[in-house]
Amino acid sequence: MGLLLAPRLAYFAAVARHEHVTRAAAEMGVPQSTLSRAMVRLEEDLGVGLFARRGRTVSLTPAGRRFLAAAERALAEVERAADTVRADADAAAGRVAFGFLHTMGSETVPGLIRAFRVHHPGIRFTLVQNYGEAMIERLRAGDLDLCLTSPVPDAPDLVGRRLDEQRLRLVVPDDHRLASRKRVRLAEAAEETFVTLEPGYGLRRITDDLCAEAGFKPRIAFEGEEAETLRGLVAAGLGVALLPPPAVPRPGVVELTVTAPRAVREIGVAWLDGHPDTAPVAAFKKFLLGRRGHLLPKDPPPAP
Repeated sequence: MGLLLAPRLAYFAAVARHEHVTRAAAEMGVPQSTLSRAMVRLEEDLGVGLFARRGRTVSLTPAGRRFLAAAERALAEVERAADTVRADADAAAGRVAFGFLHTMGSETVPGLIRAFRVHHPGIRFTLVQNYGEAMIERLRAGDLDLCLTSPVPDAPDLVGRRLDEQRLRLVVPDDHRLASRKRVRLAEAAEETFVTLEPGYGLRRITDDLCAEAGFKPRIAFEGEEAETLRGLVAAGLGVALLPPPAVPRPGVVELTVTAPRAVREIGVAWLDGHPDTAPVAAFKKFLLGRRGHLLPKDPPPAP
C-alpha cells in the first residue's frame, strides 16, 4: 500500500493546501484532469473519502485532515533526507564516512585528514575506528565509503589498493633475555609466550602466518583488542608480541627488528566495487591513492 500511496502524497497535500484542484494543478505543473484522477484513485485505494467537493473547490473531511497531518510529516521527512544527501554530496562541504584500524588512529589518520583539509577545508568526516573484518562488513552495509585496513582485502565485491607497508617488531620486556639485541630472527622466540590481538584482526592473522613461516605455532597468553594494551602487557612480563611501531616510545619494553621472515604488514584502502562516489569521497580517495608509498612514517634502517 505504501508504494501505491507515496507518489500521490505531494498531489494530495497541494490540493488540501489550496482547497482548489485547478490552483493545485498549476502549482504542481500537471494537468487538472491528472490531479483529479490521482485524488479519486487515492480515495479508492484508501477506501475513505478525503474531500468534500463543491465544483472545483474542495475541503477536507475529518479523515482527510488526519491523513494530511501524516502526509505532511512524511513529505517533510523526505525533504530532510533529500537535503542531507545533497549536503553530503556537496563538493566543497560534503561528507566522507571513513573507517580505519585502531593502530592508525593516534597519528596516521589525524595527519591524513589534516593534510587533506588544507585544500578541502569544508569537507566533513564521519570516522569509524575498528578492526579489519568489522570495517569490511560496515563497508558492505553502506555505513562506510572508504576504509584503511590491513591486509588489503581480496574479494569480488571490493576494490583494494595497497598504499604502504609497515615493519612489525618483536616487542619484549626490557629485562628479557633478548632485550640487549637489536635484531632477532622470529624463530628465536619460538618458546616464548605471546600476547596477540583476537582472531579476526588482520594483525593477528599476520602474526600467526609469520610464526608459521618461522616454523612454530605461538603459545597465546592473552588475546586483546588494542595494540597498546598488548605493549603494556609485554612491559608487565606477560609475554612478547609482534606489533607495529608505537606513536610514542613506551617504557618497559624493547622493540627488536625481525630479520627473518620479513615481518611487515601491508596497509591499503578499500571500497565497494561499482558504487559511484560523491565528489568529496572521490576527492579523498584520490588524495589517499596519491599518498601511495608515503602513507606512514618510515622506520630508520635496521641496526647492523
